Amino acid sequence: MSIALIAVVIIVLVVVVAAIGLYNNLVKLRNMVDNAWAQIDVQLQRRLDLIPNLVETVKGYASHERGTLEEVTQARTAVMNAPSPAGKMQADGILTGALKNLFAVAEAYPDLKANTNFQQLQTELANTEDKISYMRQSYNDTVMKYNTAIQTFPAVLVAGMMGFKERQSFDAAAGADVVPTVQF
Repeated sequence: MSIALIAVVIIVLVVVVAAIGLYNNLVKLRNMVDNAWAQIDVQLQRRLDLIPNLVETVKGYASHERGTLEEVTQARTAVMNAPSPAGKMQADGILTGALKNLFAVAEAYPDLKANTNFQQLQTELANTEDKISYMRQSYNDTVMKYNTAIQTFPAVLVAGMMGFKERQSFDAAAGADVVPTVQF
């Protein structure tokens, strides 16, 4: 009887250790997803910080393009006020389109294109767009690993009960894949 009891204790111990390892792995992956989103958020904020300077520079040369400038400002505000990563992804797609329109307007103003402040902002924005693109890719890779972990056996049996929910990738359908043209 004591051998059977020892066997049951060992089996229970193995199951508990496996459950702890599984839980810790899922927590690690969830934290990696949160960190990857935070990195996107940092780059989005950098871009948001550049936009007022860009709008002011363009405003000096193209003051009658008020609609385009307001569109950029409103899109920037929408990104800043988005309550969730999904909302921020959608608002970012709209902002990207508005910036594309702004740079298209700038094409009509040779003096603006030659302005050193505009050129510097253009370069900084292009660098930031590259960083955002890289961070999106990193985020999506991390989300894929996390989602795969919670959808595969044995985690699929307990992940939902432990509070692990599927995360959304930075979806190109939300407009995030439209990068403004910043080269003249």
